[in-house]
Amino acid sequence: MIRVRSSKFVALPIVAIGIAACDSTPPPVGMARGEELFETCAPCHGETGAGNADIETPAIAGLPQWYLQSQLQSFQEGWRGQHADDIPGLRMRPMAVTLNREGDIESVSQYVASLDPTFPPSTLHGNAGVGAEQYRAVCVACHGEDGLGDEVLRAPPIVQIHDWYLLQELENYRSGARGAHPADTWGITMRANTVAMTDQTMQDVIAYVQTLR
Repeated sequence: MIRVRSSKFVALPIVAIGIAACDSTPPPVGMARGEELFETCAPCHGETGAGNADIETPAIAGLPQWYLQSQLQSFQEGWRGQHADDIPGLRMRPMAVTLNREGDIESVSQYVASLDPTFPPSTLHGNAGVGAEQYRAVCVACHGEDGLGDEVLRAPPIVQIHDWYLLQELENYRSGARGAHPADTWGITMRANTVAMTDQTMQDVIAYVQTLR
């Protein structure tokens, strides 16, 4: 009798574990889920999404949800974070790949977009006056007179992003570390606008962008 009762008792947790393993119900989608997922982002991007220049992680707080989603998807697809010269991208891609449950990308993007945007101080020393001419000639059509971007053209707001990060990404586009994948339509467009830019031109344009804040 004792052995019979013991066998039934042991079977209960086994059945429970089996039920839990078969439960493939996706977690709820939305802000609560996004805040939970952001816990894995905070060690690099900061609790407020303000970024960390020491480890080359940009400010992401308050960026549009559509842009955040598109970039996470780009990392997952391998359009970003594959090139040997893109060290921050190589670190970011494995993190993006972990967002593999239905609604994960949308949820964490919604949460990050809800954070108060930051406007990091300038660290570069370009010539804003010269940069204004280049910006109007090359950048304004997509990023706008105010640098607030355009969702239709998949151009993000650039006025709230670290200047060093803008420089890093312009260099990545120019070198082909970003925007070279044939499926990355908007990245290809961006790369075409950077291939003729010199290091000084990049810094001048970015210096002008800082004045649009």
